[in-house]
Formats: sequence, structure tokens, C-alpha cells
Amino acid sequence: MATETATPTADVSTETGNWKAGVVGGLAGSVVFGLVMTYLIPDPLLAVVIPSMYGLAPPAAPFVGWVIHMSHGAALGVGFAALVALRPAIGENTGASLGAGAAYGLAVWVALAVIVMPIWLSAVGSPANPPLPNISAMSAVGHLAYGVVLGGAYAALTN
Repeated sequence: MATETATPTADVSTETGNWKAGVVGGLAGSVVFGLVMTYLIPDPLLAVVIPSMYGLAPPAAPFVGWVIHMSHGAALGVGFAALVALRPAIGENTGASLGAGAAYGLAVWVALAVIVMPIWLSAVGSPANPPLPNISAMSAVGHLAYGVVLGGAYAALTN
């Protein structure tokens, strides 16, 4: 006698939260933030700090830092899309999306740049280990710019 057992499944919905707009917005924001790092922040972030997070010996080529930085931005853009999916009206309103992007950029700065990055760099033995907390006004400005561009691009791509 054959028996069948029903197994509940969790359906993943792609109806809300446009992850593709999150990736594109994250990449656009990363370009802007990368330019801030290149021209306004004196430390060799793209050549030393970011590659050394992954054990790449400094000085790595700035291209390596850019690739990693852009990858971070794309992944964080998907995170933004997931958060916007919780309140889809944010993505439908350009002003709300810009504001949410700005808040997201600053939240990313506090969580990742101020707290996680110094711990991570210390754990991997990076020669470019910043203090904990790693508070930098220009880093905050760069993350804010990332978030605003992300939010603006997200709204433009989803409307």
C-alpha cells in the first residue's frame, strides 16, 4: 500500500521587492561611493583595506578593490530591495525611496563600516586595521551618497 505525505513548502515570492532594481541601484550607488573613496578619502581603501578583508595582500591593484566594492554594493542593493518589499509603497514614491535609501546607507555605515569592518580586519590580520569604532565623516558621506543613489535608482527602475 502506497502512502503519500504532504510536505509543506515555503513559496518564495518575487512579486514584491524588485531585486534586479536593487542590484542596479546598488551598483550605481557603489560607483558614486567609490569615487568618493578614490578622490576624497585619503586612506588607500580600494587598494589595501577592502582587498585585505578577503586576505588579499596589499597593495592589491585598485581594480581588485573596485570589484569587491561593487560586489558589496550589489549585494547590499538586494538587501535594500528586500526591506522595501516589506513596505512596497516606499519603492513607488521617489521621495520615500530616496529617504529610505539615505537611511539605509547610514545604517549600513554604522553596522558595517563603523563596527563590523574593524572587527573583520583585525580578525584577518590586515595591516590596515582601523580603530573600533571606525568613525569617519567622509565614510558616512560616502555611505549616505550610496544610499541616496540606490534609493533614487530603485524608484526610477520600479516606476
